[in-house]
Amino acid sequence: MSRHTVLVYRDLPGPQLARIQAEHDVILADPRREDQREAFFRALGRVQGMIGSSFRLDATLLDRAPSLRVVSSISVGVDVYPLAALRERGIVLCHTPGVLTESVADLLFGMVLATSRRLCDMANLVRDGRWRQNVGPEEYGWDVHGKTLGIVGYGRIGQALARRAALGFGMPVIYHARRPVESGLPPGMARAAGLDALLEAADFVVLVLPLTEATRGLIGPEAFAHMKPGAILINGARGPIVQERALLDALDSGRLRAAGLDVFDVEPLPLDSPLRDHPRILALPHVGSATHETRTAMAVMAVDNLLQVLRGEAPAAAYPLD
Repeated sequence: MSRHTVLVYRDLPGPQLARIQAEHDVILADPRREDQREAFFRALGRVQGMIGSSFRLDATLLDRAPSLRVVSSISVGVDVYPLAALRERGIVLCHTPGVLTESVADLLFGMVLATSRRLCDMANLVRDGRWRQNVGPEEYGWDVHGKTLGIVGYGRIGQALARRAALGFGMPVIYHARRPVESGLPPGMARAAGLDALLEAADFVVLVLPLTEATRGLIGPEAFAHMKPGAILINGARGPIVQERALLDALDSGRLRAAGLDVFDVEPLPLDSPLRDHPRILALPHVGSATHETRTAMAVMAVDNLLQVLRGEAPAAAYPLD
């Protein structure tokens, strides 16, 4: 088997890096780091494989990598990759679906609980020394059990979230998907609906849909106007799906009770962003899959994909480019 050159542009666990090094020559260069950026671009002309995540590739960059055969992304989402350009060049794009489903669903439902029961506010009340008497109505949160959960995007993660809500908390579930899909729940626990109908009925709206040109800016002033007064929005998908200025207006007007955000238009979130310290926003640093177990499983799958393609085998998870 021929040895190829692989560009690793994000940290990998030691055992997974060793697996690649056992079969191929490896260049380590993270373009997000100033001291490695030049090495990253210099390496492109030599590589047959790339593995990493969270760095936007474009057609111009691919032009600098004429021998590239495979890009293995340590992620499920592929919005940072130029799909048409990859297809035109015959480059295989791999990703890591499935292994992070349960971890992301855990976090999303945790955000539902945290925003509704005001867990961060109450923890800060204790931490800051402001808990001097029994809490009153101004500190109360709101029940989650029995409320209606609306899920926009109903793939693996959406369905895992629905199970937690319906089976664990007795929540009626409404879901909106691009194509017909079974709920995966016992009869009567979930129903499909159009987006407007979902927004009007749901106490919690959770976004778990991919970022495409069709979904960019999908949740804006019109969508917020349809949402049930006092509803809570959770975004665990991609930041640009939500129009952030419209979200702030909906929160400040009282239309929305709260929002939980794990993703943003610009990441990391700028220090001057009004989202960072808004009293009705729970902001997290894009940690949906950030557990030791899940990040390890993602790295294993990404390395599997890379090595399979370079061996001439079909990868476990190639992203469809056609």
